[in-house]
Amino acid sequence: MKELNVALIGCGFMGKAHSNAWRSVRLFYPNAAAYPRLKVICGAPGEDVQRYADIYGWEEASQDWQATVARDDIDIIDIVTPGKLHAPIAIAAAQTGKAVSCEKPLANTMEEAESMADAVEKAGVVNLCSFNYRRVPAVALAKQLIEEGFLGRVFHWRAQYLQDWIVDPSFPLVWRLQKSEAGSGALGDIGAHIVDLSHYLCGRVTELTAHMETFIHERPLLAEVTGGLSAEAGSGMGTVDVDDAALWLAKFDNGAIGTFEATRFAPGGLNKNRWEINGEHGSIRFNLERLTELEVFSRKDPEHIQGWKTIQVSQSVQPYVAAYWPPGHHIGWEHTFINSVHDLMEAVVNGTEMRPTFRDGLYVQKVLGAVEASNDSRQWEKVL
Repeated sequence: MKELNVALIGCGFMGKAHSNAWRSVRLFYPNAAAYPRLKVICGAPGEDVQRYADIYGWEEASQDWQATVARDDIDIIDIVTPGKLHAPIAIAAAQTGKAVSCEKPLANTMEEAESMADAVEKAGVVNLCSFNYRRVPAVALAKQLIEEGFLGRVFHWRAQYLQDWIVDPSFPLVWRLQKSEAGSGALGDIGAHIVDLSHYLCGRVTELTAHMETFIHERPLLAEVTGGLSAEAGSGMGTVDVDDAALWLAKFDNGAIGTFEATRFAPGGLNKNRWEINGEHGSIRFNLERLTELEVFSRKDPEHIQGWKTIQVSQSVQPYVAAYWPPGHHIGWEHTFINSVHDLMEAVVNGTEMRPTFRDGLYVQKVLGAVEASNDSRQWEKVL
């Protein structure tokens, strides 16, 4: 088994999720082609990176991403920073010949995303845009059913990603509410996920019409900012310059039509990533808040027993499940990242297919750009 040295650029929430995956993957995939060595975690100046290293299990701590990327003893760079740093880190990593994984959305702009896709392809390095929901076993099972013809011709895609964590107007102006850091609000943060899932399961969006809304335009500044993650700190109020919600209608290249909604203003929507696909032979639907369930409806069933069926996705014959527990012993959200890093290492060592790539991430960025353009033009916009 080959050892691959990993550098994680970024700490915090996603740093914790990715660190857990790198630490756990050998336990669940003991016969994999490679196992990771958690070599170094890198944070921003001002962050207590050593504390993250100690808690998350990394050998070394750094506050210099350029020096980390340049190291000869690193095989994989895993980027979990705010969006404004994705492009410079990923491009630099590709130029050194390292495999690169980058959190979604791939970049803050289409231009940055295109430069990232070009860089990894020019360097010929394995690359992953970390849309982890493709690796929910229930979602992977839906993909399998679709490829087997369960739906037939697809008519409808409808998706919602509903959260509620910023409904309170006293919630402070964190970096996700600043365009310079995040690129967009709900659109890029959670809307990107349902765009990628629609690409994975349904097809490519060719044209759309959209509306975006910001409900709260000013929020309290953070009294103190650590790690350089926010453009403003102090007393008083700061301006929210990203969207709180985005909705759009879409046309797909296969003739299907779709609806998308992403909002962080849906009380009760803790992490409600749900979608439904309707086709000539039946329907499939999923809700991330019931992660181990996939609902299916088949028109081929005898009419007297037709109805929605709930499949418990915990059988070893279903995608990814065999790596974990006996049937009925359900896995969780964190396992999607474990599945992702396993597949990434397999691609690095064996040259197996790794999707979604940066080019897939660029496609998502083009859809997000068309949403913003349509919101401004108040017209249908083509996805370039």
